[in-house]
Amino acid sequence: MSVADATAESSQTANQVMVGRQPIFDQNLQVIGYELLYRDSHMNAATFSDGDAVTARVMLNTFLEIGLEQMVGSHLAFINLTTRFLRDNLCDDLPKDRVVLEVLENIPMDDNIVEAMKRLSAEGFSLALDDFEYREELRPMVEHAHMVKLDVMALGPKRLQQDVAILRQFPVKLLAEKIESQEIFDWCKKLGFDYYQGYFFCKPKIIEGKRIPPNQIAILSLLSKLQNPETEMAEVEEIIKQDVSLSYKVLRYVNSAFFALPKKIDSIGQAACLVGLARLKTWATLLVMAGLDQKPMELILIALIRGKMCEEVAKALNEREVDEFFTVGLFSVLDALFDKPMTEVLSMVELSQPIHAALVEKEGQLGKVLQCVLAYEQCEWRGVQGLGLEIPTLQKSYFQSMAWLGSIAPLIKE
Repeated sequence: MSVADATAESSQTANQVMVGRQPIFDQNLQVIGYELLYRDSHMNAATFSDGDAVTARVMLNTFLEIGLEQMVGSHLAFINLTTRFLRDNLCDDLPKDRVVLEVLENIPMDDNIVEAMKRLSAEGFSLALDDFEYREELRPMVEHAHMVKLDVMALGPKRLQQDVAILRQFPVKLLAEKIESQEIFDWCKKLGFDYYQGYFFCKPKIIEGKRIPPNQIAILSLLSKLQNPETEMAEVEEIIKQDVSLSYKVLRYVNSAFFALPKKIDSIGQAACLVGLARLKTWATLLVMAGLDQKPMELILIALIRGKMCEEVAKALNEREVDEFFTVGLFSVLDALFDKPMTEVLSMVELSQPIHAALVEKEGQLGKVLQCVLAYEQCEWRGVQGLGLEIPTLQKSYFQSMAWLGSIAPLIKE
């Protein structure tokens, strides 16, 4: 979610290594890649004067410090290029099958730029034109591009339709960026865009006058049961056993290398004894959420990262009930999962008052930690300072969460 969904390169100090990322979706809301972003650690937006240095820092941090696999997994990495990187062959050593090179909108078109694009395309690189506004004199750039990104907010409806119609004459894929709502997403789908980028998937679609479908009511009831502190293990075991797929995934999770148990576990009861009822409830809840139809897996992965980062931040603050912090982060996407405002979703789920207050109003210590994690995720660096933790500590918590996600995500996806 986005998943959003970005962290950032924050300062020039050597011990801070950050790269932002924002997911890019196809028409089926499957993630095809991430745009890698630069931000300043002390501001709510990127502030820089040297674009070349920014591009270099993003590349170095991604490929040398953090690692491409940890940043984007098996997906594509979209990297912004400046005039110098295009003209002076500074991106030739990047893995051609793993990156999409974005030609920024402020790069002036001339023969050198067109020739550079032609050469990179011939060598097997994929090229995208970023924040593009079609003009006939830019045709040579379009002819050597593989993808064109259109800012739907900046262009407006009329100009967007015109540019889409013109660009459909070229063999390029079209990406709609700055999608801010479900309505804009639906409209762009009608225009025939191939890819989409923005925060739309993290915002609920409010449908007036419609009740929550019966299957979602059942899922919400199940979530309530799992989160009720008075629910006993026998009840949890019975809930899990009602779903063969859920039972398989829970046992597979418990028997994975993540726990490194001395012997194979064959029953939910055994799993609870060895793993603990509280953690088993949390993971059964997650697996139920992951089973919702027509929801991008990226949203579940965002929930996982938020939950784990909330937990890690709570540990850094020496909080005692860190499982509650994990639950708050995990449930912070419930509104997007059910396409309803958070207050409406929580009215059907029995949660403790502190967790409810944290999710709705960002109140209490749970709410403060969640607010800090959300601010970090969205590059709002002033918003991360309320807990008194240094940015390197939050950075470490984020990277720990990403590494942890890599170890357990396959168990959720299958």
